[in-house]
Amino acid sequence: MNGNQSWFGRFAKKASCYTGKPATFAIAIGGIIVWAAFGPFLGYSDTWQLMVNTTTTIVTFLMVFLIQNSQNRDSEALQIKLDELIRVQKKANNAFMDLEDLTEEELEKVRADFVRLAEEKRRSDGEGGGGE
Repeated sequence: MNGNQSWFGRFAKKASCYTGKPATFAIAIGGIIVWAAFGPFLGYSDTWQLMVNTTTTIVTFLMVFLIQNSQNRDSEALQIKLDELIRVQKKANNAFMDLEDLTEEELEKVRADFVRLAEEKRRSDGEGGGGE
């Protein structure tokens, strides 16, 4: 299954693994310290400021795509796992297996139905002595 993963998927997975490590964070902090240390030697010039601004902007811009890819992959895997749990439960409603594909309006209707069911359950529990 992993053999079919795109080059970007493989790259994003490795990059997100490495960028999430404490050592990578320490390297970033070290870079900022080095940059700050050069400030007095460069007279806190516009070029000195532009250097860190440009670098951080580029890194942030690229990280957005890596994070989104990782998030999409994790969400899809979680959705598949939940679908499998719904599928194997005898009392579960299999119609809920594709809720993520519904529109906002359709999701709101399903949510409203569940709110109504919860209110009915509370009322019936209150009237019937509150036990199961």
